[in-house]
Amino acid sequence: MFRISLAPVDYLILSTYLCFVVGIGFALKRYMRTSTDFFLSGRSIPAWITGLAFLSANLGAQEVMGMAASGAKYGIATSHFYWVGAVPAMVFVGVFMMPFYYGSRARSVPEYLKLRFDEKTRGFNAITFAAMTVFSSGISLYAMGILLTALLGWDFSASIWLSAFIVLCYIFLGGLTSAIYNEVLQFFLIVAGFLPLVFLGLKDVGGWDELVVRLQSVSVSRGFAPGAFTSAWRHLGNTADNPLGVEWFSMVMGLGFVLSFGYWCTDFLVVQRAMAAKSMAAARRTPLIAAFPKMLFPFLVILPGMIAIALTGSQASNGFHLPPKPDGSLNYDMTIPLMLGHYFPPGMLGLGLTALLASFMSGMAGNVTAFNTVWTYDIYQSYIRRNASDAHYLWMGRMATIFGIAASVLAAYLATRFNNIMDFLQLVFAFVNAPLFATFLLGMFSKRTTGHGAFTGLLCGTLAAALHHGLTLPKGSISGIKGGWLTVLHTYPSEMAQNFWTATWAWVACFLITIAVSRLSAPKPHGELKGLVYSLTPKPEAENIPWFERPGPLGVVILGLVAILNIIFW
Repeated sequence: MFRISLAPVDYLILSTYLCFVVGIGFALKRYMRTSTDFFLSGRSIPAWITGLAFLSANLGAQEVMGMAASGAKYGIATSHFYWVGAVPAMVFVGVFMMPFYYGSRARSVPEYLKLRFDEKTRGFNAITFAAMTVFSSGISLYAMGILLTALLGWDFSASIWLSAFIVLCYIFLGGLTSAIYNEVLQFFLIVAGFLPLVFLGLKDVGGWDELVVRLQSVSVSRGFAPGAFTSAWRHLGNTADNPLGVEWFSMVMGLGFVLSFGYWCTDFLVVQRAMAAKSMAAARRTPLIAAFPKMLFPFLVILPGMIAIALTGSQASNGFHLPPKPDGSLNYDMTIPLMLGHYFPPGMLGLGLTALLASFMSGMAGNVTAFNTVWTYDIYQSYIRRNASDAHYLWMGRMATIFGIAASVLAAYLATRFNNIMDFLQLVFAFVNAPLFATFLLGMFSKRTTGHGAFTGLLCGTLAAALHHGLTLPKGSISGIKGGWLTVLHTYPSEMAQNFWTATWAWVACFLITIAVSRLSAPKPHGELKGLVYSLTPKPEAENIPWFERPGPLGVVILGLVAILNIIFW
C-alpha cells in the first residue's frame, strides 16, 4: 500500500484548516435564529460569493478526484463534462430559470414543483432527490476514506466516520451559510493547491507536446485511434475509437442535454446557492459568474490525470505509476493523492492535501445542506408534522444533518465497487436528474402540462432508467450494481457510455409520457401559473447596469468562449 509521509508542517497546515472550518460554524451559530437563516442564509449573500459557492458546491472531492481519474481513464474527452456538460446549462439556468426559482420564493426545487404541478409530484421528487444527495455525499466520503488511507494508513471505516464527524460539526452549527463561506475558501485552496501540481507534472513529462506523444502510445496500446486521449471531438464518430466508448449523438444528447441541463437546472444542491442571493439580479448572475472559472477547471483537474496515465509504465516516469486494484484494473481514483505525494515537498504537500480535504468538505456539505432542507420542508413539514413552530423545524434541520450523514456513510461502501467515482455519480444523476429535467422543461414552457402528467412522467422516466440499467452492462463487468441485474441484452464499451444512454432513455420516457398524460387531464387555470410558466411570467426589466453585468449579453460571451475551447481541442 502506497503511503504519503507527512512532515510536521503538513500536519500544521491540515489542522489549521480543520480548526478554521469548525470555527466558522461556531462563529455563525448565533446568527441561526430561524429556519430561513439555517436553510437559505436569510437570502442575504452577495452575488460574487454565491457565484463561487455555486461552482464550489459542485467542486467536491468526487469532482476533483473523479475528474482526475476520468482524465487518466478517458483523456481530454473528460472536458466534455465542462465545455458541453456544464457551461451551456449554467448559462441557461441564469438567464431563463432563476426568475422562476427566485421569483416564486420557493424554498426548494421540490417546493417549486408543488407550486407548478401538485403535491404528489413534489413528494416524488423530494424522496428521489433526498436519496440522490445521500449517494452523492457517500461518494465524497468514499473519496475522503481512500485519501486518508493513502495518507496515514488509517482504516477505511475509521477514516470515513471521522471525516463525517468533522462535516457534521460545522453544518450542524452554521447551516447553509457555514457551507457557503467554506465553499468560497475551498475554491481558492483548490487553485493554490493544484496549479503547482499541473506545472510540476507537465515539466516532468516534458511539456504539452511530449504529453501528446506519450498519450498517442497509450491510445494505440489500448486499441483506440491515435490521438484519442488528446482530442475531444475528432474520434467520436465510432465508439471503438475513443476511450469513453461513445459517439457524438450520445455525447450531445446524453451528456450535453439530458445530464447537463438535468443537473445544473434542477439539482437543488447548486440552485440553493443562487436562491441564497440577496436579490433577483444577484441570483441570475450567480451561475454566470461561476461559469467563467468553470470552463478553465479542466486544466486544473483533468490534466493531472492525463499526465498520470502518460507516466504510468513509462521508462521516464521517475518511478510514478498508478497502482492496480484487486481485479487487475488501474486504480484511477488514486491519481491525485499519488501525484501530490510524488511531486510536492513538505509544506506544499500539506497545502495540496488541504485543498483535497477542502473539496471533500465542500462537496459533502453541499449535499448535506440540500438534504436537510428538502427533508425538513418537503417531507417532514409536508407529510409528518405540518403546523409545528419555526423553532421546531430549525431543530429538525439539525437532526436531519445527523441522520443524513449517517446514511451517507452507508452509501460510501457502495462506491468501492467502481474504479472511477465519476462513473457512479453520473449513474445516480441518470436516475434522478435526467427525467426531472424533462418535467421542468415541459412545466416551465408549456401551460398545458398537468400535475398528473408530471408525476406519471417522472415515475415512468425513473423506471425507464432502471429498466435500461437492468438490461445492459459495461464491458468487463459482472451483473449487479453496474447493471445487468435483469438480463444482459446489450454491452457498452464503458460505464460512462451506459450512463449517457440510461439518462437519454429516462428523459425520453418522461418527456413523452408527461405529454401524453397531460393531454388526458385538465391543466391548472392560467391565473395559478403566473410566475411559474415562461409565457405567463413578467420578464425581468432591463436593468440600468453595464452590459457585462446583464445576464443575456454575459451569457453570449460565455458561450462564445466555451465554443473557442471546443475548437482548440477538437
